[in-house]
Amino acid sequence: MRFRLVGTRGWAWKVAIPVACLAAASQLAFAGTSVASSYTVTSAHHSVGTIKPSTKLNTLDCNQTGLKRLCTDPHGPLYDGHLARFRDPKTGEYVGHDEPSVKFISAATGSGNTMSYAMQLPRDPTKTPTSTGSVTTYAELSVAPWFGLPICDPLSYPQNTCTPLSDTNTGTGLSTDAGSAFMELQFYPPGIQPLQDGVSCSKTQWCSALNIDSLECQLGIVNCNPGCVEPVNFALMQTNGVPAGPPAPQDPSESTFAGNASTLKMNPGDVLKVSITDVANTAISPNPDNGGLKATVADVTTGQTGYIVASAANGFADTSIADCNGHPFSFHAEYNTASQQNQVPWAALEGGVLMEQEIGHGEACSSVSHKLGFSASYTGGSSYSDPSIYQVCNGGQEGSGKTGEGPCNPSTAVCQHATTQGTKGPAKCSTNLFNSGALCEFADGFCLPKGNRTVSVSGVAAKFNSPVAFCLQNAFQNGDLDYDGTSYHADWPSGSSNFPTSIRYVGPFTAGGGTYPSIQFETDAAGSENLCNLSTGANCTAPPISAKFYPFWTLTSKQPIAGQTANCTWNFGNVISGITTNNFGKDVQYGTPDVARYAGTLTSAVLPNPQFTGNCHT
Repeated sequence: MRFRLVGTRGWAWKVAIPVACLAAASQLAFAGTSVASSYTVTSAHHSVGTIKPSTKLNTLDCNQTGLKRLCTDPHGPLYDGHLARFRDPKTGEYVGHDEPSVKFISAATGSGNTMSYAMQLPRDPTKTPTSTGSVTTYAELSVAPWFGLPICDPLSYPQNTCTPLSDTNTGTGLSTDAGSAFMELQFYPPGIQPLQDGVSCSKTQWCSALNIDSLECQLGIVNCNPGCVEPVNFALMQTNGVPAGPPAPQDPSESTFAGNASTLKMNPGDVLKVSITDVANTAISPNPDNGGLKATVADVTTGQTGYIVASAANGFADTSIADCNGHPFSFHAEYNTASQQNQVPWAALEGGVLMEQEIGHGEACSSVSHKLGFSASYTGGSSYSDPSIYQVCNGGQEGSGKTGEGPCNPSTAVCQHATTQGTKGPAKCSTNLFNSGALCEFADGFCLPKGNRTVSVSGVAAKFNSPVAFCLQNAFQNGDLDYDGTSYHADWPSGSSNFPTSIRYVGPFTAGGGTYPSIQFETDAAGSENLCNLSTGANCTAPPISAKFYPFWTLTSKQPIAGQTANCTWNFGNVISGITTNNFGKDVQYGTPDVARYAGTLTSAVLPNPQFTGNCHT
């Protein structure tokens, strides 16, 4: 998101998710029962009115903020003279992600717009997390597990019309591709508060949000509007379905991200039914419509349900590439089927119906230093200020007695101790300028100190907590670009009581309870790898060269989700002792660089869905 951040040194800057006999019928308790309605909409705005960008805070360019994790990684054949790697046109910073995923493929009618999953949230260790990573929480490993889907947006790249729920749209790089946005239904683990400049909504509970990312560029990733290059509509899941604050990129409020009493909170270990469907348009006065993509998270354990419809009536808006103005708009799923080619044309991930873990955002520290500060002002007078945000990680996973990357001077773009991917570990960066677009880790910030710290919420003091000193590495680049942080150690679920349990998944299922017959493993990690040659695919690898570990997808026949008859469940992380029954060759599962499309993304061959084809066992 793009916040106006005001640092403590007086500077201001804009930085602005046995199976052989398993029958689909056995999953009907979690299968979706609603079917997307048939209807016709035009590619024009569904309502009148203009939303002017706030002069105080907006989310018109999520690439320029500490919450870069809400973005989708764009790619193109060329951008600003750099082959296929996206640099923010305003700051020059490299924008990339590390998102190991499973793509689900089906030619069944409705499989591209209506689906449901069973999901069980992990539990963290009972021990306090350590600075060395010997005890680790889920928030340190993955800032946002999410489910993904292509969305129609005629004002998004490549600025063409889009027909909702239709395979007449294309998304494979043609000049006639439909205008597309990327939906991420993200889940935020507890512990490292708050969501505004941390990871979590709560010290002890999970929350979830609907993100819709658009791209204000023309074909070939050219002529991007630097004022709104990647606008994000954002809304937390609410028990009453009413967004906690305005979701539109132009004018969010502090409550958009902080939530309210109706924000759905979920406990570790809870079993969830997650469903995504499309609600038909129903005209209301004045015209916008109140239909749109509907995301629902039903907590089977507690009986609570949260949902959001991405409708104009709920405050969602698309964004004009010409002036960044918003217009009330109802977002709908783009495709009819989940065919392999039904993708978002500008996204690095070969996205369709996706199950994903966002990693590579952080490392634990013994202490943090070089104060940075975080401050955001909102339209309507609300605000958030956190002076105890720092830039540099000391000790911990940097090594005993060692100092990490940074600090950076936001005014001059000059940084100290910048590193990048090396053949045997972190190596010195070739430049000390964070606006150079180099794939380097220029500073560790945002860094949160261990323990309680006092913040100001609209002038009222509040306390938040981090159980360990932790750096998110998202202030001057996006992520852990020297691969020495928490995500790249073997601290993932393995059966050890020192690490969290895995998130468990079953599904997805179509509206009638059908399964998706094929899958494809993929990751866009290589796009962030300095040693990866995007022309040839050389050194574009998972794990990244110099990383000590890279997590992977597994299946088990020994750990069904509570209440389910399925005995084949997805896990993510490491081999779990006594539990894992198929690891797909560990990191080999991710396949090879897709040089023809974007070598920064590794993809496997299209495979039979092992959850439903008897391949749960090795």
